[in-house]
Amino acid sequence: MSAPSPSAPLVEEVAQQPSRNQGAAALAAQHGLTRIGGRPRLSAYLKDLWQRRHFALKLGSSRAYARNQDSFLGQLWAVLTPLLWAGVYLFVFGVLLKTDRGVENFAGFLVIGVFLFRFTASSISAGAKAITGNSSLISSLQFPRALLPIAVVVAEFVALLPELVVLAALVLVTGEPVRVQWLLLLVAVGLQLLFSLGVAFIVARAVAEIRDVGNLIPFVIRALMYVSGVFFSIDHYAGGGLLGDILTHNPMAIYLELGRASLLEGQSVGLDIWAWGAGFAVVTLVGGFLYFWHGEEKYGRV
Repeated sequence: MSAPSPSAPLVEEVAQQPSRNQGAAALAAQHGLTRIGGRPRLSAYLKDLWQRRHFALKLGSSRAYARNQDSFLGQLWAVLTPLLWAGVYLFVFGVLLKTDRGVENFAGFLVIGVFLFRFTASSISAGAKAITGNSSLISSLQFPRALLPIAVVVAEFVALLPELVVLAALVLVTGEPVRVQWLLLLVAVGLQLLFSLGVAFIVARAVAEIRDVGNLIPFVIRALMYVSGVFFSIDHYAGGGLLGDILTHNPMAIYLELGRASLLEGQSVGLDIWAWGAGFAVVTLVGGFLYFWHGEEKYGRV
């Protein structure tokens, strides 16, 4: 009879390793432990996200407040910046280029366009850096990464709130009467908020996976600014035909139109435009969130 090989205990140990790993995995799952950086089930992810919602709200509001703390005028810049841009655009497009054709109150029309477009544009720009700009936070703490795009959009929304008050005052100065329809602005901004959050989810993952996408985003935002009717009436310059339909049903053009119809007496929209706005908001938010969640396990390696 031959003597047992010296390597026999080692072979037996290796053979038993898979079963031990499976037992440890089952025990971890039983106690709710998950792999670091793994993607949890959607239901568990949503539950965890809801439980930590206060983190996103606090982080977003803190970032919004801290933006202009080092400047002399402080938080006034949150209002002065869009005002200055509106003044520049009013001179260039209203005085020099005469794009005020087809608009009764071009000053109010332009100011609404600049303020509302800035909100979504800033949400997209900040959302693109939500993952890549928080690598230290991601590598040190375990939490639903969707909190980061949510936080940046919350920051932009907090910055928008005082702008809406100034916007209402400017509309009054341009001669618009106070109407009950002004309350619809809250609905329009709410839909725009959901849409902006959905886009933030999309660009956050896209830039995390392909950094070059981040270099393209400023060009996309600038193109959107010129085709969304921020400075001119799409109906007047491109009304009718396929091009007019495409420009009119651009999501940003939809939300600008809803905002203007809420505040300007000379602007009106039908229920179909509200339906388009709601549809874009829901589809973009749900689709963007699912797209972001599906890449959850990749963000720990950013």
